[in-house]
Amino acid sequence: MNTYKLGVVGLGEGRSIMSAALSSTRWELVQVCDINPSVCKLRAEEFGFDQWTTDYGELLSNPAIDVVAIYSPDPLHLPHMIQALQAGKHVICTKPMLTSLEGANELLELAGRSGKHVFVGQSSRFFEPMIRQRADYERGRHGSIQTVEAHYIADSRWFLNKPWSRQKGFSWMYNFMIHAVDLVRWYLPGALEVTGYGNVSGNSRQYGLETWDSMRLLVRDEEGRIGQISGSYTLPALGSEVEPGIGCVIRGTKGSSRAEYSNLLYHTRFEGEGRKTYSFENKRDYYFRFEGNSHHAGEYQNYIDYFAECLDNGAKPLPDAEEAVVTLALMAAMERTMREGGRPVRVDELLRENGLAHLRKLLRDETMSRGEMRLP
Repeated sequence: MNTYKLGVVGLGEGRSIMSAALSSTRWELVQVCDINPSVCKLRAEEFGFDQWTTDYGELLSNPAIDVVAIYSPDPLHLPHMIQALQAGKHVICTKPMLTSLEGANELLELAGRSGKHVFVGQSSRFFEPMIRQRADYERGRHGSIQTVEAHYIADSRWFLNKPWSRQKGFSWMYNFMIHAVDLVRWYLPGALEVTGYGNVSGNSRQYGLETWDSMRLLVRDEEGRIGQISGSYTLPALGSEVEPGIGCVIRGTKGSSRAEYSNLLYHTRFEGEGRKTYSFENKRDYYFRFEGNSHHAGEYQNYIDYFAECLDNGAKPLPDAEEAVVTLALMAAMERTMREGGRPVRVDELLRENGLAHLRKLLRDETMSRGEMRLP
């Protein structure tokens, strides 16, 4: 197995990827970058790693780095990815890859010309219960899938203490609910049409925001299968013991299952088995390495090790840039239906309008699989 050399930009959320790389046998952390030198010094003290810079150009010019991991604020993802690809680096980018479809064509064309991979860190796919649920799905234990229900519900007003989050363009959908959107698309990649509603609470308006903070949407594919996507972000939450922050429920003709975050619980009822609940509490320290249940270090380690395996085998890591753009098109369709009072909106309508009609082929794929991944 090869060892790949990593550079990281953005050391807020990048704290988790630093932990992941330093704990992995597949990666060598070479250099990190943040515009704020005090954050660089804080991470150096935390991890005993002092190879840092405040100059992204310096990191990109480092010939030892194979892959650049991008955890900068969302509006910087596009320019940071473009610069990394131009420098001849593979890219890992945290979600959302982009904050809209603007720039998607430029990114896809550059990625295609460069011959480098762009891998999007949809971390919920790589959490233990979701890994187990996916394995059961790929073994056909659910039978014919009929519905997929995913939610991300949390009182996340703390997030609005980040100054950039209160700037024009901030979206709870792109920063938070994208986890639930991605889980539904993972199982219903051919989702063609969406309808739904969103509203803005007084709690958001207190921060000067006019962005939907509660959203409920339904999607369907050409076979009539239904996906349900829910999110609420500024309202008091009932707590994970009552409702997990993130949940994914698959209901099929032979069985149903529910994977939970951050509870490390997986519930199943498969044909001939009855109800079962699996707890992975023994892996809590692997997944949550910092204070409380914050950050996603274990998930990040799972997905960078998966990426390393893809690089070993010359395989496409998923979600890649194309898959991420189709998810963004679904989200743009979600925004349109909410703006227009629930009018059903087709995803290919957004792809066509943005010069991305060639990606419609991805709506016809029956499944999106990240392939085999060794469980931690």
